[in-house]
Amino acid sequence: MDDFIVVDCQYDFIDGTMACKGGHEAVSGCIQFMETHDVRVCYTADWHTRSNKSFADNGGIWPVHCVEGTKGASLDDAFYSVKKKESRPGPRTIFRKGQNDDIEEYSGFYGYTDDGKRLCDLVSGHVYVGGIATEYCVKETVRALLKGGHTVTLLLDGIAGVNEEDAKAALQEMKDWGVQFLSEKDR
Repeated sequence: MDDFIVVDCQYDFIDGTMACKGGHEAVSGCIQFMETHDVRVCYTADWHTRSNKSFADNGGIWPVHCVEGTKGASLDDAFYSVKKKESRPGPRTIFRKGQNDDIEEYSGFYGYTDDGKRLCDLVSGHVYVGGIATEYCVKETVRALLKGGHTVTLLLDGIAGVNEEDAKAALQEMKDWGVQFLSEKDR
């Protein structure tokens, strides 16, 4: 069975401090895909302390976002209502990243669950990817998957970016890496 990694579909990236245009649509696209395909779903999530050095308040470049335990760090509630119960987020399917205050971590590939299981140790040979933000965490998760020997298909209906031009450039970069693109709208 193929895996489907849903990258950082958290409230701060959907309609919070770092909202991406099309975030709600990306969530809907991811849910539509998981409801109509036989895939094992894994979720990545930024999970920062208030003292994370990526925050502008602490000398970084980003607004405060995805602080552990806040609404902004929560995955969109819609994922908890998907018809396929095995596709819903849970302790074994949420892989947190960005927990080290000193390291900027965009890729979810090395994220881990509360019980210490790492995503990189669990994913299959072929992986579908969707989520937020196209030009940052999605792209870097894809890059890490490819370096780990996986083949990747990017779900175009399930992504959203910070900046339209940068997102387009990231898509071209991923295409050049050999990533396949899938749009359910084309079927």
